[in-house]
Amino acid sequence: MTLSRIVMRLARNPGTEFSGGDDHRGYALTAPLTADGMLDEAAYSKAKGACLVRRFAPDEDAMDGRLMRRGSRWFFDYDEDDAADDEPVHRLGEHRFAVGEYVTVTDEDGRPLTYKVVEVQPTG
Repeated sequence: MTLSRIVMRLARNPGTEFSGGDDHRGYALTAPLTADGMLDEAAYSKAKGACLVRRFAPDEDAMDGRLMRRGSRWFFDYDEDDAADDEPVHRLGEHRFAVGEYVTVTDEDGRPLTYKVVEVQPTG
């Protein structure tokens, strides 16, 4: 099984302070992907501990967490003892991770923001 490093940067989000996007805000995700770029659920169940996420922004310290799944719901978890910090990812299991694709993440304030996939590379 191969893990991939996926980098997503904040895309244009009209109606927010990020209407023009922000290349300095985003996520770096490590996860197993299928040949067509979808999350590999079977491989995920075997490699949960290696499925990591890092949220980065210029005005805050980077946050390290894990990619987690409950039922069909995927989310980023930064503290396993505190569900309040979970960031749900809209229909993550249905997204194709390829450069140029878009992913919506609900931030810690509960607002959905769109990110653009800018890099997908095998980690090994």
